[in-house]
Amino acid sequence: MEEIQLRDYQKEVVQPALEGKNIIIWLPTGGGKTRAAVYVAKRHLETKPRAKVAVLVNKVHLVDQHYSKEFHPFLGKTYNVQSISGDSAQKDFFAPVVRDSDVIVCTAQILENALRSTEEEKHVELTDFTLLIIDECHHTHKESVYNKIMERYVEHKLEGKAGLPQVLGLTASLGTGGARTLEKAISHVFQICANLDATAIMSSKENARELEKKVPKPRKQYDIVEKRFLDPFGDYLKDMMGLIHDFMGTEDVSRSFGSQEYEEEVVLLHKKGRVEKNRMLAQCALHLRQYNDALLINDTVRMEDAFKVLDEFYSSKQASRIGLDGTDEYLFSLFREHRFQLEALGQMPDYENPKLGKLQDILLEQFKGDTTARGILFSKTRKSTQCLLEWVTSSPEMQAAGIRAAILTGAGNLANHMSQGEQRETINKFRTGLLNLLVSTSVAEEGLDIAECNLVVRYGLLTNEIAMQQASGRARAEDSVYSVVAQAGGREVSRERTNEYLEELSKKAIAEVQSIRPRDFRIKVFELQKEVAIMRRLAEQKAGEKKSLNQAASVRLRCCLCDAAVALGSDIQLIEGAHYVIVNPDVRKCYRLGGQIVLNKTFEDWKPGRKISCAACGQEWGMEMMYKSVTLPNVAIRNFVLETANGRRTAKKWKGAQFHVEDFCYTEYCEKNVFSK
Repeated sequence: MEEIQLRDYQKEVVQPALEGKNIIIWLPTGGGKTRAAVYVAKRHLETKPRAKVAVLVNKVHLVDQHYSKEFHPFLGKTYNVQSISGDSAQKDFFAPVVRDSDVIVCTAQILENALRSTEEEKHVELTDFTLLIIDECHHTHKESVYNKIMERYVEHKLEGKAGLPQVLGLTASLGTGGARTLEKAISHVFQICANLDATAIMSSKENARELEKKVPKPRKQYDIVEKRFLDPFGDYLKDMMGLIHDFMGTEDVSRSFGSQEYEEEVVLLHKKGRVEKNRMLAQCALHLRQYNDALLINDTVRMEDAFKVLDEFYSSKQASRIGLDGTDEYLFSLFREHRFQLEALGQMPDYENPKLGKLQDILLEQFKGDTTARGILFSKTRKSTQCLLEWVTSSPEMQAAGIRAAILTGAGNLANHMSQGEQRETINKFRTGLLNLLVSTSVAEEGLDIAECNLVVRYGLLTNEIAMQQASGRARAEDSVYSVVAQAGGREVSRERTNEYLEELSKKAIAEVQSIRPRDFRIKVFELQKEVAIMRRLAEQKAGEKKSLNQAASVRLRCCLCDAAVALGSDIQLIEGAHYVIVNPDVRKCYRLGGQIVLNKTFEDWKPGRKISCAACGQEWGMEMMYKSVTLPNVAIRNFVLETANGRRTAKKWKGAQFHVEDFCYTEYCEKNVFSK
């Protein structure tokens, strides 16, 4: 087992934790927070009777990183160290794994599921652990999984429950929580402390110079690009959008095409059309959003990428068109008539996105002639990362420079998400040099340990001060570069400047909190915890009242596109706290089957079936799922309009349904619908 060597600044910040106190360690990215936590865990295991440590992370790829690079190498020979994530079979036997292990490294969601579970093989209590290490602990607020775990912890504390574990939080930035004044920023920092039941925020004071030498800051540069002088492709799209506006004949939405504000407007317009049974309004808003997405992509990557997104939308809709009315005929014919001209404009190199030219210069400067160079290119969406990868790999200049790129996006159950295995493989290839450029969404901003990374580019991003600081921290090699590529006069530059101010504001707020006397600190934390507990009870009461606004049997679900009646609220049941299914077998007459859903992971009790869509109009509803031995339609509430005695409404998620959903009972369903036949 390797010996843990701490630098003086690390020894300084861990001291209260070695005394058993709940603290937050605040060190910059690359400062060795995780190594310090391993040291605390080792001392805890050595000195605490029946010690058991849980290491919680908020991203799947960090489970393997923390396990294989930190906790197992330093603790594995003496202690039983296990890692568990969503694709691990051990998650289904979490309780016995916890019982037999000394250290568990897992996602916070795995622990939260186990705390909520009523199954003996899965359920654990917080008191089963003696130390909780919470990575990226600044996420312990609002509705985050970290906060759900810690709400339970604080509730037990206020009840006087004994045996709660020690808590150690790790972060590079606590942020300001959206605050713009010092007073409110201090309140935010205190709230994070209360949520984590922390008694102190520890940063290096006596050994700050040593820390500065250990963590060099990258050279930050603003790579500003002038706006396109001419954009015939974008102008043509805007003209088409104007025609749709004229067809709608409404002034409820502006014509600020190609902006995030416009997207928000058409989303609300789409909702209004569905609620008011105004199909023309709803359909026009849906198509306008696709045009606006194309404009945003045109502003980010290539014109051909923007055209492709729009073309794929109409191709997919064309395949499922049933029962068209005049609105559909107009919208489809509009695109069909202008498709050739749009495609031709998208192929004109003289009007290509100038930001791509600047980005290419930055990448070539870093990679040309340097076989050891590594970089991360951050972009906003999965779609933009895909487009940027295609651009990089199709560029002869960048291929000649030896750029070997791949995408890194978030893991999940959807078909367009990376699997956890794919994430691990991509990260390992990047570490070993088989890849030297990651094109990534925000998934790589936090925690990714690539010490050799010497270029970070934030490409057209609008984020907060924490994301800025985390992304900057990925560039940790000597003479590394942190580049902000943005359009002159655009919001990205002003947001980045604001983030710099907020980063300083956060530091001042933390310093103010650190200066408070320990006794006053504890009193403040306790008062905040009591306030939050009262507010949570009131919120739960209000949510319960909201759920009982309608009797489930009085709610009718209608297709959001054609308004066909589909099911009653009482036909909806919930499987394993995650899957909302329609249990009335008559619903099969209302939908038709599409292609097979392929996910990059397997599950214990269910597997995906085929896509399902409205038999009347082709609107997608969700998918069939095979749960144990029965097949059920698993639907998303956003694809329906809810018709109640109080009027029509829509909801983005099932928690906004405003009626109670019963849990699914497999044996009861089989007795009623399988064995009775």
